[in-house]
Amino acid sequence: MTGRSAELRAAAERLVAKIPADVAPEVVVTGSVSRGVADDVSDVEMLLVTHERLDLETCFALAAAAGVDRLDSWGPQGIETSRVSGYFEEIPFELIWWSREYADAAIDAKSPAADAIANGVSLRTCGLLEIWHERLRTYPPELAVERIEDAALTWGGFAAAGLLTLARPGERLSLVERMVDDAVRILRMVYAINKTWQPTTKRVALRAESLAVKPDKLAERIEEALTELDPYRALTVMTRLQLDTVMLAPPGPNVDRARVWLAEALEHLCTPPEARGDHDVEAD
Repeated sequence: MTGRSAELRAAAERLVAKIPADVAPEVVVTGSVSRGVADDVSDVEMLLVTHERLDLETCFALAAAAGVDRLDSWGPQGIETSRVSGYFEEIPFELIWWSREYADAAIDAKSPAADAIANGVSLRTCGLLEIWHERLRTYPPELAVERIEDAALTWGGFAAAGLLTLARPGERLSLVERMVDDAVRILRMVYAINKTWQPTTKRVALRAESLAVKPDKLAERIEEALTELDPYRALTVMTRLQLDTVMLAPPGPNVDRARVWLAEALEHLCTPPEARGDHDVEAD
């Protein structure tokens, strides 16, 4: 655990001590603090589970009473989740408030919060986190298949040569948009192959380090593709990484199609400019 992680966790414990236990009997710290990798720019993310759903104004009042200032919120309002951001002891905090009923229904294998909860650390508990950890202990094989196939969905379905249109002058936005989506899909597939709950895209190199099955230099190649200025080279790096990834995946309709399509796309990208007729592509 980093020293900063210990500092932020201690601050979180002091904040929780000022929030009545009969209001929020379950409090879980998540994110970089729970993983022990927080640094100087990290904030503290916490889930507070209440007996009943609390509206945003009530959550604001509870946070303020506990010493959180510069209160604000983010995301959709008027839903099951109340979000409060602010500063406690000059440390940025993000407090997510769920009712117990909603939390019990929301935390399952398909929940976007699965990774956060699976790695969450209890600051106060009535036994819920232990139940959730048990619920998330096993990654369902059918979920892995579903996510792998979903990740491969966009890698095919149109002429592979059409990928070259992203390399035309003036198409940087479309190129970056496509490559970011591809990078996210690569990570989705890799985590599913390893039957590991998918975290956010932060700290990719660190989080992917422990994965048993992954393409060589996964994080480095994503970084290279997204920072390469030459569009053909960027697409080539990303497409090779996509192909290496689907070759690690189990067979399936989308995966099988992607293997063929990505190989064809890579062939087009590796064709010398004079042979592929770039001037025709640029004129489209």
